[in-house]
Amino acid sequence: MPEQEQNPQKLKVAEREEAVLAFWKRKQIFEKSLEKPAPKGEFVFYDGPPFATGLPHYGHILAGTIKDVIPRFKTMQGYHVRRRWGWDCHGLPVENLVEKELGLKTKRDIETLGIEKFNRVAREAVLRYAEEWREIIPRTGRWVDMDDDYKTMDARYTESVWFAFKELHKKGLIYEGFKSMHLCPRCGTTLSNFEVSQGYKDVTDISVYVKFELTREPGTCFLVWTTTPWTLPGNVALAVHPDIVYVKVAVGQSRYILAKEKLSLIKEEYTIVEEYKGSELVDLSYKPVFNYYKDARIKGIEKAWKVYVAPFVTLEKGTGVVHIAPAFGEDDLALAELEGLPLIRHVSTDGKFVPEIKDFAGIDVKPKDDPSRADIEILKNIANRGLLFAKEKITHSYPHCWRCETPLLNFASSSWFVKTTALKEKLIAENNKIRWVPREVGENRFGDWLSGIRDWAISRSRYFGAPIPVWKCEQCEKMKFVGSIEDLKDSAKPRNNYLLMRHGEAENNVLGVVSSYPNNPHHLTEKGKEQVKAAVKTLLGKKIDLIISSPFLRTKETAEIVADHIGFPKEKIIYDERLREIKADLFNGRPIGEYHLNCRSGEEQFKRTCPGGEHYVDIAKRVGEFIYNIDKRYEGKNILMVTHDSPAWLLESVAGGHDLDRAVTARGTTDFFIKNAEVKEIPFVPLPHNEHYALDLHRPYIDSVVFVCSCGGIMRRVPEVFDCWFESGSMPYAGVHYPFENKDTFDPRGGFFKKPKGYPADFIAEGLDQTRGWFYSTLVLSVGLFDRAAYEHVVVNGTVLAEDGQKMSKHLKNYPDPMEVVERYGADAMRYYLLASPASRAQDFCFSEKEVGEILKKVIQRLDNVLAFFLLYAEKKQSSNTNKQSPNANVLDRWILARLSQLGREVTVNLEAYELDRAARPVADFIDDLSTWYLRRSRERFKGGFRNLDSRPTEQYQSFGRAGFKNGEKTGDREQALQTLHFVLLELSKIMAPLTPFFAEEMYQKLRGGSDPESVHLESWPKVESRIRNQDSGIIENMAEVRRIVSIALELRAKAGIKVRQPLKKLKVKSKKLKVSDKQILDLIADEINVKEVIFAEDQEEEVELDFELTAELKEEGKVREFIRGVQELRKNSGLTISDFATLTIQTSPAGRDFLEKNKSEIIKNTLLKGVRFAETFGETVEIDDMSFILDIKK
Repeated sequence: MPEQEQNPQKLKVAEREEAVLAFWKRKQIFEKSLEKPAPKGEFVFYDGPPFATGLPHYGHILAGTIKDVIPRFKTMQGYHVRRRWGWDCHGLPVENLVEKELGLKTKRDIETLGIEKFNRVAREAVLRYAEEWREIIPRTGRWVDMDDDYKTMDARYTESVWFAFKELHKKGLIYEGFKSMHLCPRCGTTLSNFEVSQGYKDVTDISVYVKFELTREPGTCFLVWTTTPWTLPGNVALAVHPDIVYVKVAVGQSRYILAKEKLSLIKEEYTIVEEYKGSELVDLSYKPVFNYYKDARIKGIEKAWKVYVAPFVTLEKGTGVVHIAPAFGEDDLALAELEGLPLIRHVSTDGKFVPEIKDFAGIDVKPKDDPSRADIEILKNIANRGLLFAKEKITHSYPHCWRCETPLLNFASSSWFVKTTALKEKLIAENNKIRWVPREVGENRFGDWLSGIRDWAISRSRYFGAPIPVWKCEQCEKMKFVGSIEDLKDSAKPRNNYLLMRHGEAENNVLGVVSSYPNNPHHLTEKGKEQVKAAVKTLLGKKIDLIISSPFLRTKETAEIVADHIGFPKEKIIYDERLREIKADLFNGRPIGEYHLNCRSGEEQFKRTCPGGEHYVDIAKRVGEFIYNIDKRYEGKNILMVTHDSPAWLLESVAGGHDLDRAVTARGTTDFFIKNAEVKEIPFVPLPHNEHYALDLHRPYIDSVVFVCSCGGIMRRVPEVFDCWFESGSMPYAGVHYPFENKDTFDPRGGFFKKPKGYPADFIAEGLDQTRGWFYSTLVLSVGLFDRAAYEHVVVNGTVLAEDGQKMSKHLKNYPDPMEVVERYGADAMRYYLLASPASRAQDFCFSEKEVGEILKKVIQRLDNVLAFFLLYAEKKQSSNTNKQSPNANVLDRWILARLSQLGREVTVNLEAYELDRAARPVADFIDDLSTWYLRRSRERFKGGFRNLDSRPTEQYQSFGRAGFKNGEKTGDREQALQTLHFVLLELSKIMAPLTPFFAEEMYQKLRGGSDPESVHLESWPKVESRIRNQDSGIIENMAEVRRIVSIALELRAKAGIKVRQPLKKLKVKSKKLKVSDKQILDLIADEINVKEVIFAEDQEEEVELDFELTAELKEEGKVREFIRGVQELRKNSGLTISDFATLTIQTSPAGRDFLEKNKSEIIKNTLLKGVRFAETFGETVEIDDMSFILDIKK
């Protein structure tokens, strides 16, 4: 049976959380938390952007919960914590997805389809699940601004990436280089070293020992070992170590040269013919194993197929002679550059043998489905020609593409690099300042990575990414680095001057109605005509060459008045439909307010079409088409454009290269963007734009931009795009469009008497895999640009695995859907489970749905039961302002308040240290103490003095418990207990607020007073007392000792087979920790163990001894307690509450009746009975020794 069917309560928790979520939204609690006073200033948090090409998984939820806890905590401490969402949009993840959906297998397929279409589909796909994220993330309890989000594909973001690239180039940290890199033949691009590090797998390959015959000594061969037979057609040299001793051995009629230490490879009898140092073998020529390039005209070919010395040759593996293919190995390429060897590329970037390799042309050298196929074909070929000495299988770690899992090829390629090696010492120094949690991740994993740092290849031969902003001259190869849109505008001088004018006041303006049809008879008013005439003064001297107007009556009249006053022929006015008013057919002639109410404005209008009207995107497209067409048609003209408010706004936005956000900001909150008859000068040069005429810096639009070189040649952009890690690593500044905007809130540099703003981050958090991803790229770029790390504290989470320890797999379905878990157990239970797990400390963790259920029971529901108990007895809510810790004589109250203070310190200290697991775990322990000890031991105190008991006979209904009060004690102890529990629960709601925000809110709402903030998340963090009051010093240790003694005593009872309800005479204790003089402590022990007396005896052997002798009186008392328990169970099963008095009907034997009559008063006062009657009845049966009772209870 499914878990939720077994326990419907698990579905109720989800309903309650959703009610809290609705409360937050309705009351705008998150927004208010950002607006409340922040006396401690800014706490800076950077949120690394996820992809939205799939739904959130447990890794996202774990990291997201960590990212939520610290900002909530810091906000309650008095900081302002901005939490802004972002989306990672570019790179191989989305490109691979689009390729699969479109059935594309190669880069050639993409280019056949068209880069524009491919990127358009990618743009649509990248945020496919954005709406689901917008629902799921808040449902997990996370507070983050997902409306004011940043996207790495936005033009403004890319502009900041360009700024960073240009700045790094100015510092000498950017260069174009030719290096041996790892290439994904399926994706057709090289990868950075940290991308490569993510995809290593253990594979079994074929290794071969190949014979390379000497040119001048037929029959004598070098023995060479390789694990990549497919590289043999590209061989141009052999390498030996100058100091290694080599030998020539005779094996039958054959002669072989190899390192002397490797003679064990020769399994047959041999004779050593000669012996020499490696340096003596230099310049020996040999016959190429494959002679496809023997007669090729390639630079350096005359130096090919000879022996060279190289220091990288070792005896660890192989024969001591290394096969050199410069295009396919880092050491190989280095030797080739040193010796001037030819570079033979016998494999293309799509991973296939080129046509020159006639025997194998078109074969994939390392196909994903059969990685050894090409090696086997090569092996067969050399074997048939007698060149194979031996073969063997080898298991080794081999790199695969981190996105498509295709085996990578070591491939000499051109790329753009960040010279991270030049930053190495500074990066290490900055890393040493960062506080990593756990520490060993920063010191070891990340620190080791920095110690072995290599220059970062940041360019990709792909399509959907921010373009590398470098233009190279086709003639002289001079380069231009672009760092902004303004730099881009330098590519073209303005062809024309543009003036934008809105029509004068018209009758529809006065009437306040929509005028959306060209034939509407809305003329200019007299005021409007005067406005136009006044505006003409600004046009005098402008030498207007063209007037182009909307065809509407009010714009025609405006254009004609202008023409009259500047002497422009009316018949030459051009009327263009693209400048017309916005289409709003359903609202034509109706109040403008009605139109705004139904169609909204600003950003919303960009996202949906007004019924019977136009989408703002459509307007932008038509006005964009207009100005771009006009600019192509005319040159050197002064052009006046007469239009309407919305088209004017969008025309200026298109001309200025504004994106949606900039356009909405430019519009502002005013009713009109441009006043009647107002004239604006619009600077315009063509910019790369998409089909909607929105600024778009992606390929292919950016590729159309050309510059003229100083030599007169044409400068075209290099074709590569940025590594998506360069983009996401730019998030701290690119997310706020630095340095082009927002300098009032973000300034990483600061200055004299001026602190940096918004930089660095006080806190970031991501998964362990990001140590070579986002953590790394962000650190490199920040140090390179601003000379300091971009973050100060890092929390690293581990990987959440399936319960069986395997990787979570959609295909295997080996894990429950996260949102189904939330529905069954609530987000709080899942949050707490993940936070308290090893996964919050960078360790792998096996997810168990059952354990989430346990958290629900032992943390959330257990505390909910305590809350329900309190509310049952509390007469009204108390204000937290009046519920302070007052002096209290009761040991349980003092103890729970001390435990609360201890919990507050533990949670605060650990959250301050970003140790989230250590902050979370003590909460469960405290709730256990609160429920199973404080509340259970105080239960009768809460019942004491209950209002409904006041009119009852005191001797029958007074409370009788031991712990801290006696029969007849005043109700003050009950009030003190209520006050204590109220204070504890209210403070606990604050402490739990960052960890379990839903239940903390629900609890707070049931406890807060009228003067308290409206949400627990608007509260201040509880003040942590440095020490407990003197009289309570040691109380926690004492109570721990009490519970330990009780536990031992209960074990003794269980071994003796005597129930706890059976009173015993005495308990003897030997304890040096406990104060013998504290009577409340003694009473607690006595009441819990159910003994009449507790005696401390230092001379006894055992630590705890029980007197098991049962007198007749003790047995009688035990029977009474057993009967009372039966009646209490009956009350519970009958649905009676603590305030319901009832009548008990009993059917029993005469002996049973005598027993009850004798103990009637004790039974009545402990079972809230108003009467007892003896009669035949049907009901529950209670058996006590030889007595039987049938019980029925009624109100």
